[in-house]
Amino acid sequence: MSAFVRGVRLGVDVGRARVGVAACDPDGILASPVATLARDRADEPDRAPSDMVEIGRLAAEYGAIAVVVGLPVTLAGTHGQAADEVGAYARRLATLLAPIEVHLSDERMSTVVATRRLAERGVRGKRRRAVVDQAAAVEILQGWLDSQRRRTR
Repeated sequence: MSAFVRGVRLGVDVGRARVGVAACDPDGILASPVATLARDRADEPDRAPSDMVEIGRLAAEYGAIAVVVGLPVTLAGTHGQAADEVGAYARRLATLLAPIEVHLSDERMSTVVATRRLAERGVRGKRRRAVVDQAAAVEILQGWLDSQRRRTR
């Protein structure tokens, strides 16, 4: 097995209205929330959506070597319309961010887990809605990091 490559990664939770972003430390041990971006759903082929541009800016700022985008797989393990849309988002993001790698990672239940953890911490109402996408991005990235660590042991 190959060794875990050191470097910052970003985690991305793509929603209909918002995009949550998280980042990990260079050793890939802990994911932390970074930002919630407004989703730019404009479909103009000659202009990158503003949320993707901001992810690119964050990738440069953090020196990211990869971006992990959560793929909304159904509980049955199938890909529906949401997964197709996120796949298209990830492909467009990969084109914009090249040569930074963009990976897809199963995000089943990430928002549910994030919401539960925020509730356990007493985060409610508008405050929770403001950070749940970041928290879901943390869940996505942390899950991906943990799976990569298990593979490289």
